[in-house]
Amino acid sequence: MDDCASRIRGRVQITTDGHKAYLNAVEGAFGGDADSATLQKIYGASMEPERQYSPARCIGCDMKVVSGNPDPKHVSTSYVERQNLTMRMGMRRFTRLTNGFSKKIENHIAAVAIHFIHYNFARIHKTLRITPAMAAGLSDHVWSLEEIVLLAA
Repeated sequence: MDDCASRIRGRVQITTDGHKAYLNAVEGAFGGDADSATLQKIYGASMEPERQYSPARCIGCDMKVVSGNPDPKHVSTSYVERQNLTMRMGMRRFTRLTNGFSKKIENHIAAVAIHFIHYNFARIHKTLRITPAMAAGLSDHVWSLEEIVLLAA
């Protein structure tokens, strides 16, 4: 969170779930210079035994202002939840019920880096019709596998 705060100019809005470590990290990094809120989802358990590995159903949300004046329309954890799903689906090491990956932190870091380089620089997204890096003005072309390998070397 300190790294994130050091890169940001101006006031930001941050939404976290209710995990206390996040609250302390946001306060420690941003102090009073952020509009912060928590969004805790309330889940109801399924009573069906065949749904043992299925996620519980969200039956409601509890939003609380932590500091500043966050805009309630933008209090959401949906973006990071979608990003986490994309990572889990794109990298088997994040899939539950498997042990098919190296436990070395260096290999984990490399796998995550390769995933994000591909996702942002080499994959054309249907809604954008270009890569996210091109949409942000960071690249003028779709990266090839050779360019990614050269970057990783």
